[in-house]
Amino acid sequence: MKFKTKGLVIREQNIGERDKLVWVLTESHGILRAFARGAKNIKSPKCAGTGLLSYSDLSIFEGRDSYSIDEAVSIEQFTGLHRDIEKLALAQYFCELCLNLCPSGQEAAEQLRLTLNSLYLLSAGKRPPLQIKLCFEMRLIAMTGYMPDLVMCAGCGVYEAQEMVFVPNTGQLWCARCAAEHGITGARLPIAAVTALRHTVYADFDKLFSFTLKEELLEPLSLASERYVAHMTQKDYPTLQFYKSIRSSLNEASP
Repeated sequence: MKFKTKGLVIREQNIGERDKLVWVLTESHGILRAFARGAKNIKSPKCAGTGLLSYSDLSIFEGRDSYSIDEAVSIEQFTGLHRDIEKLALAQYFCELCLNLCPSGQEAAEQLRLTLNSLYLLSAGKRPPLQIKLCFEMRLIAMTGYMPDLVMCAGCGVYEAQEMVFVPNTGQLWCARCAAEHGITGARLPIAAVTALRHTVYADFDKLFSFTLKEELLEPLSLASERYVAHMTQKDYPTLQFYKSIRSSLNEASP
């Protein structure tokens, strides 16, 4: 049976001298693994459309035990990512999260939309990388069913306090006073950072990335969100560690 869908290549593996095995996040079937025969040949019409981080129109044949890509026409290559090692490393982390969190065998249009928007903003440099990372992590983990409870303090129920504590191990929010009384530890956040964190999971999708926050506040939020994802999924992400090592090296090299 053949079907057509749009999809983003989030992993690729060489098979022999001519073929590739690719993992694609698709609108209609979530993540599927498919053979792309002859796709390693630069002259192949499938070559560009089955490369890592290619968003493509795909014609796929579904066999008894496997999928194979008959046609792949590239829609977007996100060329800005391939020119910047830090952005490329972060994009690969996004791909690893998708592989772990997105469904297989069922519709995944919203997850694909989130990933494409994140990659576009990252490639074009339209938002700070840490802001994109924060939005992507928190919204994807919420889509997966791990919605944090950011409505009010878990202790006294207050909506806002001058400083609040986000606990990555539980996804709860505490005001500083209740956190001190109950011995709660976590990321201590001023109210501006709390507002941004709430925005990542509660805002309408069209407004997800539309906020501004100082970099000194993005740093602790980014760390808290990655810790939340790691705790909820019970998994370490090598691509995240690679991204952080690249970012650290580039920061040290900056004058």
